[in-house]
Amino acid sequence: MHPFAKARERVRALNAAKIERMFAKPFLASLEGHIDGVNVVVRKAHSLAVVASASADGEIIIHDLPQRKHLLRLPTAHKRSVTGICFADSDRLLSCGVDQTVKMWDVRTSLDEDGSGDLGENSLPADGSKPLTVFHGKTAFNAIDHHRESSLFATASNCVHIWDETKSSPVMNLNFPTSTETITALKFNLSETSVLASTGSDRTFTLYDVRTGKAERRLVFQMRANALAWSPTLPTSILLASEDHNLYTFDVRSLTSPTQIYKGHVAAVMSCDWSPTGTEFVSGGWDRTLRIWNEGDGRGSEAYHTKRMQRVFSTIYTGDARFVLSGSDDGNLRLWKAHASEKLGIIGGRERAAREYRTKLREKWKYDPEVGKIERRRHMPKSIYNTSKLKQTMLDAQRVKEERRRKHSRAGETKPKAERRKVVVAEQT
Repeated sequence: MHPFAKARERVRALNAAKIERMFAKPFLASLEGHIDGVNVVVRKAHSLAVVASASADGEIIIHDLPQRKHLLRLPTAHKRSVTGICFADSDRLLSCGVDQTVKMWDVRTSLDEDGSGDLGENSLPADGSKPLTVFHGKTAFNAIDHHRESSLFATASNCVHIWDETKSSPVMNLNFPTSTETITALKFNLSETSVLASTGSDRTFTLYDVRTGKAERRLVFQMRANALAWSPTLPTSILLASEDHNLYTFDVRSLTSPTQIYKGHVAAVMSCDWSPTGTEFVSGGWDRTLRIWNEGDGRGSEAYHTKRMQRVFSTIYTGDARFVLSGSDDGNLRLWKAHASEKLGIIGGRERAAREYRTKLREKWKYDPEVGKIERRRHMPKSIYNTSKLKQTMLDAQRVKEERRRKHSRAGETKPKAERRKVVVAEQT
């Protein structure tokens, strides 16, 4: 072996880290059309090109990502804000809003049979189309999700309602006996399709079983969760986006503490979504940033931001896990790369081998001080930078206060509590 082999490899790793940051240009396009904040974005199952978005002015738009155009536009889908949308199947879309209605739409007017999203000669955007079915509720709806195998769908309002597409009223009300909260988010499990999870405004997280019609588990957190997402590869893992600036992954078989805490946001986390591979997930927050995380890495987030992007209310991955979409309060639906320095054009064999070699070098030398500094350092807006410093100062002061309280208390009276043990306050039965 050459005596300078290790030094040469380190220089190559340093250059690889610099090249990766030089070519990090994640922003691709802004899909315009909405005139108010984008509340929710969903992708169509078994399709890489079609996504649907809904805004606070009651409009629903179905987008074609490769061609970056509108396939279907419903400007008056709801009278007021649309709070939830989901695909019932490849031809139908469900939407709910604060106007106390759930509507089912036929999207075949602009989608071809194979779902590729091409417009035909006789299929123009149906701006004045009417819904197939309208379901009326008694209170405003906050979220909606459809069952994967049957005609059932669930809505979130003052309680969880289970509906059947063939009936005009709810077939089941899933309500906890001592519950007084407003349900803010809900999702069916992707594998155990009878299991339903929901979060409430009174800091609760509840697991329901549709077969029994009962709440199986109910937890109370320190602060409420704004969004949730089931892992696509591990059916027992669930991701929660919390008001306390953190994200948590839980194993539903043991809900006493989270399996991992993800810290990085400096304001409330408003949305989250798993990558189809189950190894990464994306989150959007009140701090006007979009962050991409590796599963199990609590602080290794990639932060995306622009000067004009406002509070991020919805984030999703595309079906091929290569791109991320974010809907924000400024009315724009933005398309980003999932990996900031990824090349989108055709890559030859030698270039692919060189990129893989540089990636392995960065992984091997990431603990080197200079290489690690380049890998970790991100330029953030001044407001976020100052807020993060203030947050760190507050956390340090709280830690010092707890240490002094234990120091001046009777021996054994107060014991330090692990960070993960502080998340769950109680379990209601």
